[in-house]
Amino acid sequence: MSTGTGTWRLPHLTKGPRPAPAWPLRDQLALAAGLVAPLLVALALVPLRTDLSHTNAALVLVVVVVAVAALGSRTAGVLAALSAAAWFDFFLTRPYERFDISASADVETAVLLLVVGIVVSQLSARARSLEVVTVTDAAHLSRIQRVAALTADTVVDEVRRELTDLLGLRTCRFEFGTLLGQPPRLRGDGGVTVGRRSWDVDAGGWPEGEIELRVHGNGRYLGRFMLTPGPGSVPSLQARLVAATLADQTGAALDTSGPAD
Repeated sequence: MSTGTGTWRLPHLTKGPRPAPAWPLRDQLALAAGLVAPLLVALALVPLRTDLSHTNAALVLVVVVVAVAALGSRTAGVLAALSAAAWFDFFLTRPYERFDISASADVETAVLLLVVGIVVSQLSARARSLEVVTVTDAAHLSRIQRVAALTADTVVDEVRRELTDLLGLRTCRFEFGTLLGQPPRLRGDGGVTVGRRSWDVDAGGWPEGEIELRVHGNGRYLGRFMLTPGPGSVPSLQARLVAATLADQTGAALDTSGPAD
């Protein structure tokens, strides 16, 4: 049954979490590099280990960790830090070729190598995230500004189009009024809830079926956008936050039309 711009029907009920998609090829290569690169560099330093100070050897391994973290993922950087600390211990500190360090100074160097490597991997991941935000902020701001100028008569259709493009949706529709079923929900903080559990969109993609994005005006529920993800679409957290902002603006525009009947 149709009412205005909304379509009333029972939303698809999810049957359970969908298996997380395979790691992208770039992430797979980064993970492999995080595991293998510190080993290869440590082996290359073995002929120099009697002449090269442990501090300098650790700095060389830190460079490897930084490179992996910068080119790969946060997980790859952490793995590289763990690998670097392990092979520093095994190949470059006495007793050689044993996971045992006899000198307290070498223990401190190994621990610092691990800590610095992990911190650097976190900073690199954060820097990549900020770069994406900087590149996409202008487009997102333009969406928000366009919607802010709309009236109640046109806002729903325009936001449906914006959400479809922003989130890579197959379809997007709007339901006025009653909440039916318990589909997965896109929250205002950009997270997704399935039932009472949080769903990791970045790791597992969208949950199956339609996802609701609720619209409120002055604290009261007005309706919801029902989102059907397109194949392989995994929108960033930034995009999901913009989607929530567009829903808020929809609520503000609809609320100006007066109280619901």
